[in-house]
Amino acid sequence: MRERYKSIYLSPHLDDAALSCGGRIALETAASHPVLIVTTMAGEPALNLQLSAFAQELHQRWVLPQDAVRARRAEDAAACHILGADYLHWNIPDCVYRTDPATSEACYPTWESVITTRHPADDAVVDQLVAQLRQLPPAAEIVVPLTAGNHVDHRLVRQAAERLFASAQLLYYEDYPYAAEDGAVTAVLRPSMQATQLELPETAVRTKTEAIWAYASQRSTFFADRADLERKIEAYTAQVGGERYWRLPRP
Repeated sequence: MRERYKSIYLSPHLDDAALSCGGRIALETAASHPVLIVTTMAGEPALNLQLSAFAQELHQRWVLPQDAVRARRAEDAAACHILGADYLHWNIPDCVYRTDPATSEACYPTWESVITTRHPADDAVVDQLVAQLRQLPPAAEIVVPLTAGNHVDHRLVRQAAERLFASAQLLYYEDYPYAAEDGAVTAVLRPSMQATQLELPETAVRTKTEAIWAYASQRSTFFADRADLERKIEAYTAQVGGERYWRLPRP
């Protein structure tokens, strides 16, 4: 890591920053502004963890039956290289790998539980996030998930960032692809939040698309093929006028 950054992007998972903010990151690094992408839930599952049926299904979809996290970290390194950003992988496991300390049962055994519940054991996860956020180098702004789609890991990251950083330092990104769903963004906005549009030149859209494509394991979840990826990114770019970010009013 460098001593100071213009922007630090908090990415709950190993693809969120590229999917949601790839254009802005590409513009910043092209202008020689240092950028750091911190993936917070990039930790390995506990040793000897019995994967839930839901987690096993995800591994099959990703075609990563073994060492899934290690492979996804390598994908992220490649994507960050394309974007020109520094990266940091933290050791908190993805929600699909977290278990109840009392029962050893999966905290989130289904997709429905991921987007509708918050396990009490995750209070400790927020505390850990806050402690690790304190160790980051200074940055002019911290770019955090708005939590469109209500994914629990996105909610935890936003909660930790809001606990630690002043509202004037926070910039909220629309969590793509959840943000493309009707009403997903407005459902999580605070009434006082103000939008900022960032127009993207074609070069930034191309770089963003290339970075997203680097996450080979995630392609089948969101896109039929490379052409489908390009169509969807271009469509959302046109829909929001590039990329759209949100701020709270300055005190």
